[in-house]
Amino acid sequence: MVRAPTQRNLQRAYLESFQKGFALDGPVWLQHIRAEGKTCFEEKGFPTHREEDWKYTNVAPIARATFTPSWDCIRGEEPRFDIGPFTFGEPNWSRLVFVNGVYSEALSCVSNLPEGVRVTTLADAIARESEVIEEHLSRYASYHDNAFTALNTAFIQDGAFIYVPDGKVVEEPIHLLFVAAGGREAIVSHPRNLVIVGRGSTATIIESYVCLSNGAYFNNAVTEVVAGADTQVEYYKLQRESETAFHVGTTQVHQGRDSRFSSFYLDIGAKLARHNLNVLLDGNGGGCNLDGLYFVTGEQHVDNHTMVDHLSSHTTSRQLYKGILSGSSRAVFNGKVVTRKGTIQVDANQTNKNLLLSDYAQANTKPQLEIFADDVKCGHGATVGQLDEDAVFYMNSRGIDHENARTLLTYGFARDVVDRIRIERVRAVLDDLVLVWLQRDLATKETR
Repeated sequence: MVRAPTQRNLQRAYLESFQKGFALDGPVWLQHIRAEGKTCFEEKGFPTHREEDWKYTNVAPIARATFTPSWDCIRGEEPRFDIGPFTFGEPNWSRLVFVNGVYSEALSCVSNLPEGVRVTTLADAIARESEVIEEHLSRYASYHDNAFTALNTAFIQDGAFIYVPDGKVVEEPIHLLFVAAGGREAIVSHPRNLVIVGRGSTATIIESYVCLSNGAYFNNAVTEVVAGADTQVEYYKLQRESETAFHVGTTQVHQGRDSRFSSFYLDIGAKLARHNLNVLLDGNGGGCNLDGLYFVTGEQHVDNHTMVDHLSSHTTSRQLYKGILSGSSRAVFNGKVVTRKGTIQVDANQTNKNLLLSDYAQANTKPQLEIFADDVKCGHGATVGQLDEDAVFYMNSRGIDHENARTLLTYGFARDVVDRIRIERVRAVLDDLVLVWLQRDLATKETR
């Protein structure tokens, strides 16, 4: 009799499949980090429902799948295809493009950057600027707490590196584009990105994950953002993966005194998606604004975890995440705000709202406050509901048919989050994506 593989057997087989052909090259300090990540993952294994942070998200489909590492799929000439649909109509923005996890020089373009600003691959930066990378890489995203971060750390090989020196203003966004081009094999990639913004500098980063075909693959991404004192950083993560793909991502932000960090997260793809956004306010006067919008339909599952740690006084944070669910989809939101002992004048608020367009869709939301100080102002709120039928009836009475009325009201629900995007081209593209998703969802219902 052949026994079904246990979780630990699956975990071991997963690691062995990666270790085969993967050389621990690079400097000694990097080999050490990889070894620690591998050890942590072997000890923790894939998370299960018994862990509170994974209570509503089952990662067994990832644990049981067979993936080919992206570096084993490098064959032939550089890929050439039209990335125009993914560049927001701004071909002159600096961008780094990775296809199936592998950097494509032919599709990338770096130009019009202020003196001293570096936009390159992580592999190139490790070779040329080892001391800077060693000082920051893996110092913020803890692989001790998250199994997928540990897995990513174990196989750090490439990704993006952005360095903005003190006192620089980068006028145009820097675009990191990760393209899944498909193929005969299900590929896994572990993009590792490091962004360092020096004192008094300003930068905007867009991190996009897109696909060219509806294949199965797995992206396990980690991005570390270091925002120095008096900086202004805008960060966008746009997840538009294949609806049969898996996406797990962690974004770890470390903020200095009087820094400002704003983020927007869009989730409109993947069969299973999980995103951890952690912000540490490590300096008086710092503040962050975290916005998110997710659309799920069919059997899709999306899980957003945010954590804002107010380590210093006179800090502020605002969170607004909205979700629209159709079909038999599932969504999870867990937002945590921590105010540390001894801090004063902390102001934090978080809101999560979910709109169910189907009787079979389900949303689990859990806002959390952990307050260890007295002189603070903190609040949270969460809602899960359906469209207001009185509003639908009112629009029907004004000559708008039932389905179009529902589409317009749903669009209005999402629009106030989209309107928070400051980059006009990005806002216009995402606005179109929202309308396309709503129209497709309506067409799917009509064919049933």
